[in-house]
Amino acid sequence: MAAFLHFLLLLCSFAYNFNTSQSKHTHPQQKGAIFHVTKDLSTLQYITQIHHGSPLQPTNLVIDLGGPFLWLGCPSDSGSSSSRTLISHCSIKCLSANPNTQKSKTSKCETFPENRITQMATQGDLAEDIIALPFVDGSKTEPITAVNSYFLFSCAPKLLLKGLATGARGMLGLGRSRVSVASQIAAAFGSKPQFILCLSSSNGVVLHDNGEYGSYFVSGVSGSLTYTPLVTKVDSPHEYFINLKSIRVNGKQLSLNYKEGLGGIKLSTVVPYSTLESSVYAVFVKAYEQAAVAMNMTRVDSVAPFGLCFGSKNIDGIRVGSRAPVVDLGLQSEMVKWRIHGRSSMVQVSDEVMCLGFLDGGLEQKTSIVLGGHQLEDTLLHFDLGASMLGFSSSTLMDQNTCSDLGLGFGFKDSM
Repeated sequence: MAAFLHFLLLLCSFAYNFNTSQSKHTHPQQKGAIFHVTKDLSTLQYITQIHHGSPLQPTNLVIDLGGPFLWLGCPSDSGSSSSRTLISHCSIKCLSANPNTQKSKTSKCETFPENRITQMATQGDLAEDIIALPFVDGSKTEPITAVNSYFLFSCAPKLLLKGLATGARGMLGLGRSRVSVASQIAAAFGSKPQFILCLSSSNGVVLHDNGEYGSYFVSGVSGSLTYTPLVTKVDSPHEYFINLKSIRVNGKQLSLNYKEGLGGIKLSTVVPYSTLESSVYAVFVKAYEQAAVAMNMTRVDSVAPFGLCFGSKNIDGIRVGSRAPVVDLGLQSEMVKWRIHGRSSMVQVSDEVMCLGFLDGGLEQKTSIVLGGHQLEDTLLHFDLGASMLGFSSSTLMDQNTCSDLGLGFGFKDSM
């Protein structure tokens, strides 16, 4: 807890004013990039803002943790930005974005952006343009500075924007690819490939740590995080998976017979609530209901889309998880577990009803559990791509501090 408080104090000590500088070169003096993240309450999507193009224009994007790259709904011509250029299909940049590309019928580099909320995909063109990112200076005393660099992204037809939050013009991919935003920041600034994600129902952040100055962001909390290996799935190489060995509800292990290949967890910011493969969901819901009834919780009629709901009128402390069953996800061993308290497992749908925030993902779901946004909120996640490890905060670490505290510490609402 002391380490996390120290971390917050360090971050909040930065001034809130921004200076903009123009450059196409690397910036080794910069500490790391910072994205402010808010939650759109109508769609439950997580939104960040970048400034891109010439002249710089504010652009809202939906965060896609497993997305392979940034894509934008682009106009048919490049008139909206004088600095935007299309990438040739025979270039190294095209090969980085699409290693399986074949000879194109045109000179443009073809990409295949996907709206992973609606699961609609289409053909797009790889492009490059200026993006201004807020960076912390390595001196630890200078104000946050907005630094301009050229970044690759996919220009997609505007029809792909359907289903995104109002005002969003695309999706910012943080996935495990050479042209994701996370990878491009690391390459451009000569930094270690890693970032911190801290989502909130209000103000969250994504921090891209340089590492050159002793991993300033990470050092404040890494000693308080639990680490587990990231697992690569051949059919979804860009997304983030971790092992799943067991599920316990209030300490009682569930008896599960995983289908071949199902024993895993995927982390997702485009799924609002966690989903379980149908056979896993059936066992889990039954065990959760039994544990809840044993704690004198009263089941009430379900409220869509949730399948299990309880009365909450006379329950105190649910927001800190003290009066609902505890879920433990055993990861690579029984000694390493991801604990989900009531504040993360339950959703308050009215003054008198709360529901279990886990949904039936269907028989076709390829992993046992997809941990969605609600369960990821107020859990500090450290993605160390170089070591292929995920660090996550314990429930104790976040009891008195939320990701909203961290987001508000940067005060981005009046930036740039």
